[in-house]
Amino acid sequence: MEELIVLGTGNAMVTKCYNTCFAIRGPQGVLLVDAGGGNGILARLEAAKVDYQTIHHMIVTHEHCDHLLGVVWIVRKIATLMRNGKYEGVFTIYCHDGLIQPIQAMCGFTLQKKFTSLFGERILLVPIHDGEQLDVMGYETTFFDIHSTKARQFGFSLKLKNGKRLTCMGDEPYNPLCEGYIKGSDWLLSEAFCLYGDREKFKPYEKHHSTVKDACELASQLEVPNLVLWHTEDKNYANRQELYTAEGRQYYQGNLLVPYDLETICL
Repeated sequence: MEELIVLGTGNAMVTKCYNTCFAIRGPQGVLLVDAGGGNGILARLEAAKVDYQTIHHMIVTHEHCDHLLGVVWIVRKIATLMRNGKYEGVFTIYCHDGLIQPIQAMCGFTLQKKFTSLFGERILLVPIHDGEQLDVMGYETTFFDIHSTKARQFGFSLKLKNGKRLTCMGDEPYNPLCEGYIKGSDWLLSEAFCLYGDREKFKPYEKHHSTVKDACELASQLEVPNLVLWHTEDKNYANRQELYTAEGRQYYQGNLLVPYDLETICL
């Protein structure tokens, strides 16, 4: 059975939870998507009981610090295992072509040569393009530009082994140009910066983010049966699930999930 491992659920400035990132565990291993803003990713993977030796594929959606900086720690950890003879094969990072040089530079400034020398040999950076379909860990995966107005960002849609389709929209609102990649999905992973009722407090639209209401209306409109909401504020983290679910139910009648960090969802 395939699982969605929720490593973090918060936006860039949270302190009560980790930045939004996740993993998909399937028959061929673990696919990591983004890594949050620091070495907290190591603690999250350890708490989720994810074996690094099973992580051979990673998708980096965009350059913002709460998604990118943890990549350094993943590279360091896996490179260490490689050098110690405890990691078989290669580690592949998928990202748009504008991120390849920054990832290499970021690692070059912060990691020792013994780690960065593995780039191009056993740590591979693979550029992705809008509409491109690749085999990622045995999954038929289609990447798409979300047409961000802030920083170039890619989402993806992959076909699970059970035949269902899971789509990650990144961390910005839906753009109608992406409808073909999202409509018909069985699972939709969507940001929801705050409650619609709290929009004046958190100003999501000024930050180019959605509310719970917006995400739920979209999932209803596109007839998506399963919706996961994250990338949220954390001012009322303890009650977030209850509050977000209550507002979401007014606009969406499908399977609505508002996970906390380290929850596991069966896909």
